[in-house]
Parts: sequence; structure tokens; C-alpha cells
Amino acid sequence: MRVILFTAIALLGAALADDIPTEENVLVLSKSNFEGAISSNNFILVEFYAPWCGHCKSLAPEYAKAATKLADEESSIKLAKVDATQEQELAESFGVRGYPTLKFFRNGSPIDYTGGRQADDIITWLKKKTGPPAVEVSSAEQAKELIGANNVIIFGFFSDSNTPKAKSFVSVASGIDDQVFAIVSDSKVIAELEAEDEDVVLFKNFEEPRVKYDGEKFDEDLFKTWVFVQSMPTIVEFSHETASKIFGGQIKYHLLLFLSKKNGDFDKYTEELKPVAKNYRDRVMSVAIDADEDEHQRILEFFGMKKEEIPSARLIALEQDMAKYKPASDELSANSIEEFIQSFFAGTLKQHLLSEDLPADWAAKPVKTLVATNFDEVVFDNNKKVLVEFYAPWCGHCKQLAPIYDKLGEHFEKDDDVIIAKMDATANELEHTKITSFPTIKLYTKDNQVKDYNGERTLAAMTKFVETDGEGAEPTPSVSEDDEEDEQPSRDEL
Repeated sequence: MRVILFTAIALLGAALADDIPTEENVLVLSKSNFEGAISSNNFILVEFYAPWCGHCKSLAPEYAKAATKLADEESSIKLAKVDATQEQELAESFGVRGYPTLKFFRNGSPIDYTGGRQADDIITWLKKKTGPPAVEVSSAEQAKELIGANNVIIFGFFSDSNTPKAKSFVSVASGIDDQVFAIVSDSKVIAELEAEDEDVVLFKNFEEPRVKYDGEKFDEDLFKTWVFVQSMPTIVEFSHETASKIFGGQIKYHLLLFLSKKNGDFDKYTEELKPVAKNYRDRVMSVAIDADEDEHQRILEFFGMKKEEIPSARLIALEQDMAKYKPASDELSANSIEEFIQSFFAGTLKQHLLSEDLPADWAAKPVKTLVATNFDEVVFDNNKKVLVEFYAPWCGHCKQLAPIYDKLGEHFEKDDDVIIAKMDATANELEHTKITSFPTIKLYTKDNQVKDYNGERTLAAMTKFVETDGEGAEPTPSVSEDDEEDEQPSRDEL
């Protein structure tokens, strides 16, 4: 009886799956057919999206391309999508808080998708999650087909799969989801592919087509970094598609080249700078950013750059709170860029901190205007307590707070012990204070204490916070995801 029951459930699931609508080979899911789709497919990647989301629109054609390619291969892996604005209850049940969110269901159990957003990246990630960590290659013809079909593929040539190096190779392959690995164990095939036993070779369809790993010791961490470095162009062009690899990779120092495609900067500078970029690529990733693109303007703002400064270079250290460094010269020659990088590693460069010019009327209004150059003088005055709002001009919450904050300034305007101030934290930076979300509000007391304000953004609550030297503020209610995106930009946007 139990067998009959399970058979009936399986048949019902299959029938439901057959009735699921598709768009460009992507299953269209809703609350009514979601469970049927998950239960009738062992492997299914689901995108929770919003129709108005720009990132979702960019992903859509690549997602469909991946689904179509898998369908053509008659793969058991399926791709699906859910309009989270229409299926809010379904999205909430899987903790969806931003768009797009992708979940991979393996035999009904969901895990977060962590791959790229190009069709090939999606397929590679899915195949790594559903198959062996490395493809076993039995002929030179099969090897050449794999090399031709993949932008990047890493081969291990091991006649004995039990050697320490072979085991380490498979271990690394199982931990890297966004690259294809292959193993050749037949000595004849190894020779036909012009390799030697225990060789590890990366093949790619750009720049150097064949790169052999030549580390003296096969250290897994070093090998992972080598794979990441060699699988990327010497100078990577920044885009929505490459951003996740740039910021999520093992290289945490980035040389950013701000160039204008319209003015021919890419052709003029990238070739000259490639040798320098190649020399340092295991420590510094070189990234070219088209300053003409509207979607890259936030990056220019983050570095305090004006269009007239293009072409130019900056260096950013991700693990030093996104610290920025500026070269002594505006010249973009191979020599000047190499000196810039050498100075950074020698520790002779000072961090580049942004500062606006101090307005002549900075103290004229109830809410005082601070910039980096007058911040310490005003805020660390032991005769006053100073409340500072660190804001961003584009931040929706900051705009909502502005009239309330102005009233707060008016309330304390005649109080000689209190200063209410604000600073554009996107245009002014402080060595001692790092701001990562907006608005950030801090109270600097007379005894040199710094207290963060996390209360309600009302006149009464903020007034009490100032009057009590930061005591007794009620925590602010949690905000919606849309609001959080407004307050804190992701690295993909920087």
C-alpha cells in the first residue's frame, strides 16, 4: 500500500511539473506549483526576482541562455523563477530580502547560489554541485572538446590518483564552484596533450591559452589563488557581471584605472600597462572602469573624482576598510604606475582622504556644515557636545530625516553647550572614523566619549538623546529591505 501511495505522489508531481508554464526554458513558479516543481526535479535553481529590479533585468537573458543550453543537453538540471512581488509569502518563507536571490534545491533541500551571473558561470556552478569535482578525461579528443567549450578549464595530469598532489588537486576542485576541472590519468593521453605526469595546466580562450602551474610546493591555498588570478584577464573590465568576482576573489588590493572609452583611453593605456599589471597580478588585481558609463558614476563619487581627472588611477585596499590611495602623479605610464604600486607595498603612501572645501557660511545655519578639514576642531571641543549626522546625498533616509534634523538644530541653536552638525560622508573622510551606512548619527560628548544613535528618528527622541548625553535612546524599528538598500550600497555598486 505504501509503495502504491509513493508512486501516486511521484506521478502527481510529474503531472504537475508538465503543467508548469515556461518562458525561454525557465520554469515560471508560483505558490500553487512550487512544491510540485521542487519534488519532481532533483536539481532546480530558483531565482526570486522583482520586475523593477535592474540587476534582475541584467540577469534575465543570461539565466534564459543557461536554461536553454541545459535543455539542449537534455540535462536533469532545471532553472526556474518566482516573481517575489507577486509571491511574497513564498519569498518570505525562504528568507528572500533582496533581488535577485537565487536558491539551489538539491533533492528538495535549498542552499544559496554563490556563482556568477553569466550563463557559462551559472552552468559551471550547477554542474559542480551535481557532478564530480573534476571531469575524468579518457581521450585527447575529449580533452580538446572540453578546452574549446570552456573559457577556462584546469587540467590535472595524474597517472596515480592517490599521490598527495592528485588528492590536493581534487580537494581544491571540489571547493571552487565557478571553474571546471578535469583529470587525465592515461599516460598515452597525457603525452598526446604535451604534458607530463603530475602537471597542472590551466587552459583559457584569451591571452595565454596554456599556463602551467609551476609552484615549487603544491600548496592548496596558493593553488586556489593561482587559479583565480590566471582565470581572469590581466586587466579586468569592471561591469555588473565581473563585480562579484572582483570583490569576492582572493586578491584584496585593486589597482583601478579610470578610463574613457569614448576618448580611446582603453586602447591607449591598457596595452602599455599590461606588463606592469602582469608582474603584480598575484598581489594586485588591475581593473579598468569606463568612466563614461552612467552606472559607474557612484564609483567616481566614492573616490571623489571629477570627470576632468579622467584618465586616472587609484588603489584600494579592501581589507583596510576600503582605504584609498592616490598616485603622486596623474601620469598613466608603465613607470609611474609601477612606482605607485611599489610605494604602496613599501608603506610610504599615505591614505587618500576626501575633503570638500570648507564653505564660508558653514556655521551660519542652525545645523552646522562639517568637512574633513574642520571636523576635529569642531567636534573635539571639550566645551561642547556635538551631534553629527553622516549622510549621503543620494540616501532616501537622509532626505526623510533632513527636515526633522533642521528642527533639531533650531531647538539647540541658542544652547552654547550644544552643536548640531552634519557632514557629507561620501565627499569627506576621516582617518579615525569609518562610515559604512547612511544616515549614521554620533554624539561626541564633552568628556571625549562617542555614542552612536540608534533610536527613532523623531525630534523628541533625538532631543532626549542629546540632552541626556546619549542615555536612554530606544532602538529604532527594523527597516524594510528596500530601505536598507538605500542606506548601504553594495560593493557591486562601488
